[in-house]
Amino acid sequence: MVLVSHLLVPVSFPFILAGMYNRRKFIKVSAAGASLAAFSSSVFSKAVVPGQSGNFPIVISTWDFGIAANKEAWKTLEKGGRALDAVEAGVMIPEADLHNHTVGRAGYPDRDGHVTLDACIMDEFGNCGSVAAIEYIAHPISVARLVMEKTPHVMLVGEGATQFAVEQGFKKENLLTPESEAAWKKWLVTAKYSPVMNIENKQHKPGDKYNHDTIGMLAIDGKGNISGACTTSGMAFKMRGRVGDSPIIGAGLYVDNEVGGATSTGVGEEVIRNVGSFLVVELMRQGYSPEDACKEAVKRIIKKKPETAKNIQVGFLAINKKGEYGAYAIQQGFSFAVCTAEKQDLLVSGKSFY
Repeated sequence: MVLVSHLLVPVSFPFILAGMYNRRKFIKVSAAGASLAAFSSSVFSKAVVPGQSGNFPIVISTWDFGIAANKEAWKTLEKGGRALDAVEAGVMIPEADLHNHTVGRAGYPDRDGHVTLDACIMDEFGNCGSVAAIEYIAHPISVARLVMEKTPHVMLVGEGATQFAVEQGFKKENLLTPESEAAWKKWLVTAKYSPVMNIENKQHKPGDKYNHDTIGMLAIDGKGNISGACTTSGMAFKMRGRVGDSPIIGAGLYVDNEVGGATSTGVGEEVIRNVGSFLVVELMRQGYSPEDACKEAVKRIIKKKPETAKNIQVGFLAINKKGEYGAYAIQQGFSFAVCTAEKQDLLVSGKSFY
């Protein structure tokens, strides 16, 4: 027994007082912790609400016609939709544009007068689908998605790709428009049918802004998931059967949901040789910014073929998991479009080596 405030109490009472103090402290700490948890929960819940979190959602794409494509993709993203649905819907806009002769139904034909299209798509889970040298189908990107979702394969080509598309309900169409046919016949007057580098377009450099042949699109949705799409009619008046980088996963497009995504445009042969888009993503994994990763990929192309690089265009566009984006090209003239909640029609001039 001890004397506390003139009272005899059990010796164990100090421990009871300590226990009462610790209990009060625990309650206060627990309340503070609950408040912090509620705050954190609020912050993170806001991070997945479309249009309210940092850099999400966001969609970027190559060239000036990417503005209209981005706006279409944004319709899906602003409603909280999936990035995969957004990029498919977005690139379908230039595919359907009769004034666009480098993508889709109005694309210039090959040297034999055949309009052949290439496309690929990749989602946040690493699933991917592709079609190459497909004919008579106006939206190859949608066929590529069905290859991904309904077959055990990644790529279908040529007649097999067209057959699959028809089986899936796509309508066969004559894609050689009067304007494209007229351009092809004009080219035939002086064309030489031989596999000479850069013969595809006498008026402009292959891969420049007049013959850039691709739209690549990357999007991050409100949940922070990344998907990408790439579609093209290939270089004007290419050799029959020629396929560039656009439908090749790792070359024309690559997505890793832990790191970011990348896409390319320009002369596909040089992108394929360097597995360009995969290289850009791996460089971002190592800590490169999107722009620096694109720049390093361009420099590797130039280093391998310095003389060739002086006369061609290749550009890379990338976005990382944070929603930071950047681009870099061999030649001047490469541009890319950006769409966010703040601005839907931003067009940015990409930096270049030359």
